[in-house]
Amino acid sequence: MAFLPDESRSLPPPPLLNKGSVWLGFAGWLAALLDNAFNHRPILRAGIHRQVLFASLGCFVGYQLVKRTEYVYAKVDRELLEYIRHHPVDFPLADKKRIGQLLEDFHPVR
Repeated sequence: MAFLPDESRSLPPPPLLNKGSVWLGFAGWLAALLDNAFNHRPILRAGIHRQVLFASLGCFVGYQLVKRTEYVYAKVDRELLEYIRHHPVDFPLADKKRIGQLLEDFHPVR
């Protein structure tokens, strides 16, 4: 895609049916239905090819948007981890504690 750099190819692809593609596919289908309604055509029966086209276009755009957001989140994560790696003084390692040291003593009240 034009708005994804080449370094995004190293990321695993998102699933085809994800939240973005399903919602935008549904929105595309609804847009075709609204177009039928505004032009006084039978809402579900007219322009089946247009309904399929709008739904598939919405699925494609939703898939590409999810792909873009995953790239942006991966880029932010990479930058944060790189910052943490270059500034170890600002991020000291915490001492490992056992669960018994974290919990308070239990005294039942009867």
